Amino acid sequence: MSETSEVVGPYKMNLTVDIQDAGPCRKHVKVTVAGGDIDHFRNEALKELVFNAQVPGFRAGHVPRKLVERRFKKEVTDQVKQRILVDSLEQLAEDHSLEAINEPDLRVADLDIPDEGDFSYEFDVEVRPEFELPSYGGLTIERPTREIKDEDIDAYSTRFLSQFGELVASEEGAQAGDAVTFNVASRFKGDTVSHSHNQSARLRPTLRLQDAEISGFDKLLAGAKAGDRRTTEVTVSVESPRVDLRGEKVEVEFEVTGVERLNLPELTNEFLSTLGIASLEEFREEIKKVLERQVTFEQRQRARTQVLEKITESANWDLPESLVRRQVENALRREILEMQQAGFTDAQIRARENELRQKSITTTRQALKEHFVLDKIATDEKIEVSDVEIQTEIHLMAMQRGESPRRVRARLEKQGMMENLAAQIRERKAIDFVLDKAQYKDVDLPLATGEDVVDAIAFAVCGVDPAAAPEPAVEAGASN
Repeated sequence: MSETSEVVGPYKMNLTVDIQDAGPCRKHVKVTVAGGDIDHFRNEALKELVFNAQVPGFRAGHVPRKLVERRFKKEVTDQVKQRILVDSLEQLAEDHSLEAINEPDLRVADLDIPDEGDFSYEFDVEVRPEFELPSYGGLTIERPTREIKDEDIDAYSTRFLSQFGELVASEEGAQAGDAVTFNVASRFKGDTVSHSHNQSARLRPTLRLQDAEISGFDKLLAGAKAGDRRTTEVTVSVESPRVDLRGEKVEVEFEVTGVERLNLPELTNEFLSTLGIASLEEFREEIKKVLERQVTFEQRQRARTQVLEKITESANWDLPESLVRRQVENALRREILEMQQAGFTDAQIRARENELRQKSITTTRQALKEHFVLDKIATDEKIEVSDVEIQTEIHLMAMQRGESPRRVRARLEKQGMMENLAAQIRERKAIDFVLDKAQYKDVDLPLATGEDVVDAIAFAVCGVDPAAAPEPAVEAGASN
């Protein structure tokens, strides 16, 4: 006669769960644990203590339960509370479709497990927005296109080589394209708000700060030499972290400390070998690939915007301000990462970074909506990212920056951006999925020339650095 042993699964708690809306992307959750479940975990904890407790006068495993319960009451209560919270939250996630974005707002230290009866706790948690995707097959999308010509390659080669140029001190007055070093200070109603030393920028028509822009920067500092001071007035971004200075006029003074002229490296075989390139023809071919990636980048950006517009036409959902503010840096990092992959130079990326910082709330709100929409498409279509795809992206970034793939990967890991990279690739694949099913209307695309008219520095006229916490996503090279 054979006996059949019953397979006992994980202990199932008797939970009463109440989930209510608590605002955009926010739920209020109340969980009630039955008294019988508390007794179950308390008995388990006591059994373990009775077996292991070391009490003078008693052999291990023979300590009276009542004595253990009295002597180790705090330890038992803490252990029971931890088990109940962990197990009930896991069961809650399994039994209810609560797609949390962040950890629940739960003050564990304030919770007390009762000696008898039920135990309740409640918390707020941010969740993914709930919306229905309209049909995204066969969308009509404007697709920017451009045939890369020799003059495009020539122009970008100069920008690319400026990253490896040598700055030479000049005694002449500053001219367009020169690198000017300076101390900078901002004042509001006569009081100094912010100041910084040893900043450097190329003399371009626009200088982009983290919370303002200076138009006519090239004219402002034209002819300036070491020791000269030049003053202008700027308007603070309406999304500056300093609420009291949003939209206000602030005076900015530059004290020039030096002028340098950039000498570009010659395209010798020796220089090309440092880039891992064998010939001038191969160099031009690599530049062409970079420009083609930039066209692809613009196609993805336009497609992303158009897909999001289609979604928001039929879905009315909002994002809480607290969530948006916490995601500002993350959204910024992701865009910088995309630009690095697309082959934009450091100067172009820094200019875009400061542009985004000036509109951080608006751009982050938009980026978050894009993320949720594309993530849902990727989930519905079972789109995943392989290790090979991640390594390929790292290799492309390494080629663009003249570094080894190992160094690029190490920097991304140090900055905590590997997860961003994987998410960015997954979203791009979701866009490609939509593009494969789309109908196209081609439009002409002028190549990005922002670097020729804009430079940027890490300076906020309001004295608040929005990027105080994370390490910069882009390493600054010679002032390019």
